[in-house]
Amino acid sequence: MLALGVSAQHISYADSTVNAKLLKDTLARHNSVLGYIPPAVFITYGLLSFPVKAIRQIDYNVYNDMQADHPGFKTKADNYLQYATIVAVYGFNAAGVKGKHRFVDRTALLVLSEVIFGGTTFIGKRVTNRTRPSNGDNYSFPSGHTGNAFLAAEFMFQEYGDVSPWYGIAGYSVAATTGILRVYNNAHWFSDVVAGAGGGILSAKVAYLIYPYIRPLFSSGKDDKNSMIIIPTYQNSTFGLTLVKNL
Repeated sequence: MLALGVSAQHISYADSTVNAKLLKDTLARHNSVLGYIPPAVFITYGLLSFPVKAIRQIDYNVYNDMQADHPGFKTKADNYLQYATIVAVYGFNAAGVKGKHRFVDRTALLVLSEVIFGGTTFIGKRVTNRTRPSNGDNYSFPSGHTGNAFLAAEFMFQEYGDVSPWYGIAGYSVAATTGILRVYNNAHWFSDVVAGAGGGILSAKVAYLIYPYIRPLFSSGKDDKNSMIIIPTYQNSTFGLTLVKNL
């Protein structure tokens, strides 16, 4: 999956050609549909678990195996792991490891990714109305925790993939662990986790693709050094605005 990424050069905002350079870089990174195939396959697999009995049976088989091997398993680690990679991205930057974008644009891209993922996940959970394995509620599909973790993994890959592929590998390893723990915690079916992973990756990819087009709409219009961006957000059924200011 990581090997399908398209390389890109570092983007500089030092002169008046900032938007043109950002657009050129982003389009070059996404000029192939290959990078979208894995998340599309994941989402399709999850959706097929509804009409295709054989795929749905895999959910039951995985559930039964995990219950037999680890009955009563519980951990809260997945609640934190879903955000661990995002924290790591900002930690690396604070430590002097430069990513692809500066703080203001990196944060705006993250917010935009979360807006896309949050909105689609909200709709997905309410349209599918799937009951969790624990019977806790009917919002099992897709897995939000897993999606957030894979969104974070793609976010790290986009920012640091050109520095070293190990950043992406580490991010996706954390994301996969989060998804596994969601199943072990009896919170999601296997297909919920697979679909969530696809949704998270795709949300980040789409955000990086469209950001150059929408950035001017939310920019304060000030010079690059003091610029700020205002982006509408959606999280936990609440709409809001996020202000991202260059530091």
